[in-house]
Amino acid sequence: MNLKILVINNYGQFCHLIHRAMRDFGIKSSIVSNELSIDEILEKEPDGLVLSGGPSLERTGNCTEYVRNLDLPILGICLGHQLMANAFGGVVQKGKYGEYAEVAVKILDENDIFKGFPPSIKTWASHADEVSVLPEDFILLARSDICEIEAMKHVKKALYGVQWHPEVSHTEHGEDLLKNFLEVCKNY
Repeated sequence: MNLKILVINNYGQFCHLIHRAMRDFGIKSSIVSNELSIDEILEKEPDGLVLSGGPSLERTGNCTEYVRNLDLPILGICLGHQLMANAFGGVVQKGKYGEYAEVAVKILDENDIFKGFPPSIKTWASHADEVSVLPEDFILLARSDICEIEAMKHVKKALYGVQWHPEVSHTEHGEDLLKNFLEVCKNY
């Protein structure tokens, strides 16, 4: 695939793994600051964005503007998922349990990013906060016994969020999720 993906750095521990996964797929990829303006993002002519995880919503720079105003496929991972929900009126709060290890996730809707997935996968999570109320115009794609909103998608835009880390080797079908997102970018 001849695609260009920007990995938005939200200071997460696995940001470099997202970038490496893209390179391993033969995708042109760059890690960029979350402080870039929309015009600076557009100057780079990306086919899609991946919003990395990170420590807090307060350190997500211009990511809210990206998800609200860019007409590009965007995948939010962990904090990226939370900021996407927050940007569209969802609620993010401290989870009852938090997730810091393997989590069994139930796929409720294959949609675009879960094409070909089994009904349940083991994922790797690392977060205390979670999306507790689905934003308007989003549909629920996956849940777990610990977190009700593990994955979501906007009903009209190519905006996807997952609470876990598909970029780490511990997550089953993590590469498949990223490849499915790349297919969305290719066909957008």
